[in-house]
Amino acid sequence: MLALLLAGLANGDRRPLSLVRLGGFDAYQIVWPRARVSAPAVIVEIDDDSLRRHGQWPWPRTLLAGLISRIAAAQPAAIGIDILMPEADRLSPGALPALVPNLDRDLAERLARLPSNEQALARAFRGQPIVLAVAGLETPTTGAPTGRLAPVRIVGSNPVPFVRHFVSLLRNMSVIDDAAAGHGLISVDVDGGLVRRMPLIAAVGETLVPALGAELLRVAMDTPALTVQASGAGVESVGIGHLRVPTQRDGSVFIRFSRSDASRFVSAAGVISGAVDPTPFENKLVLVGVTAVGISDYRATPVAERMAGVEIHAQLLECVLDHGLLFRPAWSALAEGAWLALAGIFLVLLVPRLGIWKSTMLLLALVALTIAFGALLYLYGQILVDAALPTLGLAVLFTTMLGVTLAESDSQRRALRREVERRREEALKLAVELDAARRIQMGILPDPAVTFADERRLQFYAVLDPAREVGGDLYDFFPLDGERVFVLIGDVSDKGLPASLFMAVSKTLCKSSALRHADDVGAMMREANAEIARGNGAGYFVTAWAGVVNARTGELQYVRAGHEPPYLVSGKGGPAKRLMDDGGPPFCVDEGFWYEAASYRLQPGDVLCLITDGVTEALNAAGELYGRRRLEERLSSLAPGADPDIVGEAIRHDVSGFAAGVEPSDDLAILAFRWNGVSAR
Repeated sequence: MLALLLAGLANGDRRPLSLVRLGGFDAYQIVWPRARVSAPAVIVEIDDDSLRRHGQWPWPRTLLAGLISRIAAAQPAAIGIDILMPEADRLSPGALPALVPNLDRDLAERLARLPSNEQALARAFRGQPIVLAVAGLETPTTGAPTGRLAPVRIVGSNPVPFVRHFVSLLRNMSVIDDAAAGHGLISVDVDGGLVRRMPLIAAVGETLVPALGAELLRVAMDTPALTVQASGAGVESVGIGHLRVPTQRDGSVFIRFSRSDASRFVSAAGVISGAVDPTPFENKLVLVGVTAVGISDYRATPVAERMAGVEIHAQLLECVLDHGLLFRPAWSALAEGAWLALAGIFLVLLVPRLGIWKSTMLLLALVALTIAFGALLYLYGQILVDAALPTLGLAVLFTTMLGVTLAESDSQRRALRREVERRREEALKLAVELDAARRIQMGILPDPAVTFADERRLQFYAVLDPAREVGGDLYDFFPLDGERVFVLIGDVSDKGLPASLFMAVSKTLCKSSALRHADDVGAMMREANAEIARGNGAGYFVTAWAGVVNARTGELQYVRAGHEPPYLVSGKGGPAKRLMDDGGPPFCVDEGFWYEAASYRLQPGDVLCLITDGVTEALNAAGELYGRRRLEERLSSLAPGADPDIVGEAIRHDVSGFAAGVEPSDDLAILAFRWNGVSAR
């Protein structure tokens, strides 16, 4: 029995032991709730009185815009909107004709020309420190608005594997969403029916999303980004400006609740009418939410059976700014287990020698010491150390000492069996996830047959063979307009899953830069270099070659960033030659490097062949490199005017034969294209 309780102490996720532990933590808060030191947050509540004065919910967004404007006039530090508006306002001018039958046609047309209520609300948001709510969903959504989220700077390890994950986000309409200064997550996890903690940082896919409270503080402090400190054991803290908020390993924080306090609330009706003095909003964090009966989001907390969700966010802000958050350190489970083991051994040794009365007094003394220790750490250190499970363990042990040895042995066997099963399941899950990652990576690479189905002036071939399930090589090509085509090949300085993630980011940023700077390849590469380096906390670098080829003239403008120069196979025959230029360093080596474009005019039938170092650095069983000379000989042996497919497959098969029987040491990518001349149109 002692071994079972120790296992429960060491693993807080096991039920029902975890519920006993959480019940003990709740008892601390019930007896000693947090006293409000300051009042950094004010809640403007859309309560029952507000609905009686201004009509049923949802209100027209013009009314909500007026409310926000009145609050903003008092110059609060930031305003958090704990309301989701994913659908259009049915009372917008343009929507009224559908609601009013037989409306005059001229009036309907004039109404349609008026700005929508969403546009009015967006105008009220612009230029103000507004943070809008987003909600995490466990299911994917289609057609949902997408938009920017708070930038997050990662220090140390990647925190994404540790934090709470959501499949997708429910956001406000784009016109509203885009006008806000920030976006914060309002989703909370309920454990055993109560809200005890909240994710300060969560993830949707690979994107980190801050909580509403964290984002409010970021916007209020005018801090450009949040900082997440993580290690191999999990998330350690979230930095917001000068604040460093320690978190649990999953990025969540335990809230020390105070009693529900009416002084936190101001009725929206009073704000709209001007009856409320706006002075209390000045330099405050203002939260706007619905508390009216029947339409509000009430949750149970350790100190209240019903607490409005917007008040829970206010309590989080108070805890952060007053340093009132509770923390359960990593060593707590070990300390609890050690104490239970020590006290249990003490009981086992002394109870047989003592009478019933003295044994009972000994048990009560150990229980009192356990509870006092937990209470003192809670009161003076804001540390959550479990007293409930050790107390329960001592009580059970006291009555079941004769079965301790058998129970401990059985518990260890079952724990070992569970661990073996868990590891087997994790291995299977990892294999499935890596296979899915490979399919996703291959899916984001373009297919020449699809991209250039109707193009005859240019022919493309492309292939990527990762050394592992996924890799860090990349390529891309797409038309910029009716004449010009963007071409890219690159290689991340690593392989495997981390490199594949960085590859996807790099490809996306290069494409974005290409679309913005289609007329200047140098500017395109300079911007891509800066953007990729900005989010490069892991210290990767990327070699890249990018160019823009004119399908009408054969003119090629290109920039080489530390990548292998391409090979030109002339359509008239002759040896292949490298297309040399000065180039520049790889991306992320010097984020301010001034890349300059070089140019070359292709002749009809010319094939430009781009490769990554997985070709030239392929090893055979003797440890020899494939090398440039072998590659040039293979290219030179091809017939003049060979199709790009023939060129690419010739290289691929030659490398495969050379390295037969040897596991690939690096990813391999080949991209070849031929200009057929303008007459091929």
